Parts: sequence; C-alpha cells; structure tokens
Amino acid sequence: MKRRGLLDETLVVWHSEFGRMPLSQKGVGRDHNPGALTVWMAGAGIKGGQSIGATDEFGWKAAEQIVTAHDFHATILYLLEVDHKRLTYFYNGRNMRLTDVAGELIPQITG
Repeated sequence: MKRRGLLDETLVVWHSEFGRMPLSQKGVGRDHNPGALTVWMAGAGIKGGQSIGATDEFGWKAAEQIVTAHDFHATILYLLEVDHKRLTYFYNGRNMRLTDVAGELIPQITG
C-alpha cells in the first residue's frame, strides 16, 4: 500500500476483541482482559512509530495515557473526515451519537 501511495488516503486498523490477562487461567491459557489491549493503526496521515499509553507493571490495566473506546472511535471518525459530534442517528425518540456524549480526539494521532 505504501509503495502505491494508498496509505495517504487509507486507514488501516488492527484491533483485538480484548487484551490478555498477565497470568495463567488454571494452567489452560490466559483469560480476556478488557482493561488493557492493543491497537495498531497506519495510513490516513498517522505519524508512524508511536506507542501511546502503557499498562501497570503487571499488565493488568491501562495506567498511562489511557484512551477510552469513545476516544478511539472519535479519532477514527476524524481520520475518515467525519465529525463525531455531528454524526447522529435517530433512536428511541432522540438523536444519538456513535461516541455517545464522550470522545476526545487522541492528540498524538490527530496532531
């Protein structure tokens, strides 16, 4: 994609369902960890080679530069040139947003 110039206009996102717990689950593997997970992004003007946030010393939960799901969604929409505060859909008698009433852009990604 880079060689063909497609990364200038394409957003690539790799995201797992959950992170993994830092300890074994009765010797049969590690359980899901919704408190710390990894996302990999490229293209769409994102500056490469960044690492944003960190877990505690055990890998149990996010501890530094915590990014919420709403922040992540707002940032993806921004990179797709959609204003997350204006994108609404009508549900149950009121306008709703994909990012609910939250969501701040991740400054390291959006500049």
